[in-house]
Amino acid sequence: MIFPFVLPLSLWSWLERLGGVGLVLLGLIDNSPIPLPGSMDALLIILAAHQKGWWWYYAIMATIGGIVGAYAGFMLGCKEGKEALEKKISKQRAEKVYKKFDRGGFWTLFIAALLPPPVPFSPFPIAAGALNYPRRNLVFAVGSARAIRYFGLAFLARSYSKEIFGFFHKYYKPFFWTLIGLAVLGGIAALIWTWKRKREGKPVIPQPTDKKTTKVA
Repeated sequence: MIFPFVLPLSLWSWLERLGGVGLVLLGLIDNSPIPLPGSMDALLIILAAHQKGWWWYYAIMATIGGIVGAYAGFMLGCKEGKEALEKKISKQRAEKVYKKFDRGGFWTLFIAALLPPPVPFSPFPIAAGALNYPRRNLVFAVGSARAIRYFGLAFLARSYSKEIFGFFHKYYKPFFWTLIGLAVLGGIAALIWTWKRKREGKPVIPQPTDKKTTKVA
């Protein structure tokens, strides 16, 4: 089993047994308040590599899952407006997302949906809903980008299934414990940072300051 640390073991095993339906459900989970970057890609690789004749089916189901998850975020943005996005990311980052939509909503969604993790995607459908972006355009942008990404990934998994499973069978344990160690260290660092900032009476997330240029006499 590849990447069981991304999800609790019981949930991961259940989604794996569901096959294509599990990919759709994972699309919803990945766009929840607690996203799981890379989980969809990992499950797709497992399923396509394990059942090579069905790689195209799993790619289709992963694409549907990506669209369903994005649409759920879109509806949240429609319902709660810009506040929904600003609860998820800082106001400064939200403003950057809005500006990207002003320059071109379709390509903003397309590129965000095409890029692999750890690039965050969930803020973009929420912003689309908050800005009243057309639903049909959202589905087309996300669907086309996810199809390119997932069909390519599933085909590679199908073509190199032996190499994929051989690698993870050999290096699973050291890879797993390395990631666990990094996660623990990251958590400790985050706790220390939060404690230090609160003790100093400063916001946990530093606010950007305007840079002013000065003339040298």
